[in-house]
Amino acid sequence: MKQILDFFIENNLSFNDISEIWVNQGPGNFSALRSSLATAKGISLAKNLKLFGYNTFLWACINFFNKQDIIYSLTKHREKYFIKKFDKNLISNTKEEEITKEEITKKYNNNFKVIAKRVAKYFDNEILKLNNLNIVTLDHNGLEFLRLKNLLEKRLIRPIYLS
Repeated sequence: MKQILDFFIENNLSFNDISEIWVNQGPGNFSALRSSLATAKGISLAKNLKLFGYNTFLWACINFFNKQDIIYSLTKHREKYFIKKFDKNLISNTKEEEITKEEITKKYNNNFKVIAKRVAKYFDNEILKLNNLNIVTLDHNGLEFLRLKNLLEKRLIRPIYLS
């Protein structure tokens, strides 16, 4: 909350200047996600602001909407790899799942994969050399695209916890 208040002060803003809140639901650290979600929900309720949730798995796939039939989004958290599958409309009917480096290199070598640039530095070099791997820069303008395509979380926002 202090970072939010500092941001408002530095940019001469108040809560009356915003009409909606966007919150990343993960993946990430349990405590950090819970704190961010609680803060976002509290502000949205107190100020009657729209609250939108998204996750990094989906965010990393935006540039490939209607371009790839199947997209596998990968991330790494606390020395563990995780994967989530999306169709060409960026719909996923699967949960994120933990996966080993060996499974990624053998099972997904030729599949279309995306990794967010900000976490690519934590990936093993063997993974970074795989076929059909795309390292993408996460652009906040893409979040508006997700909203326009009705791909943001519609239910009560729940974080993605990875152990």
